Amino acid sequence: MKYSIRTPNQEGFTLIEILVVVVIIGILGAVIVPNLLGRPDQARITAAESDLRSLANALDIYRLDNYQYPSTDQGLEALVSQPTGFPEPKNYNPDGYIKKLPTDPWGSPYVYERGAEGFTLFSLGADGSEGGEGLNADIRFEDL
Repeated sequence: MKYSIRTPNQEGFTLIEILVVVVIIGILGAVIVPNLLGRPDQARITAAESDLRSLANALDIYRLDNYQYPSTDQGLEALVSQPTGFPEPKNYNPDGYIKKLPTDPWGSPYVYERGAEGFTLFSLGADGSEGGEGLNADIRFEDL
């Protein structure tokens, strides 16, 4: 059996070197982690903007087929199934204009209102109520 004996010339990491590496990793973590944690909120805003663009495109196609946008009462549901009431759709696509009505990334329905010249389409943001700032701000199709 052969035994190994440690020689004084053997190299390894000292405690100070290990502590320096741990401190550097800690500093990097303190700088990078807050940036990564803020990204889900931005992703939700981007998803809402994408949904608003898709809904606006579907509303435009609805208007091309039926000569006008659905009324506020008919709402966005008119994109999924043929609406009743006024204005009656003249050439409604039997397959609808979207498969399913999405909710915003915070779980609230998108708000649709028909106006004299067009429509208003928006998400109420993270707080679910009109107005707000930052993450709680409304995300409006007109602003995109």
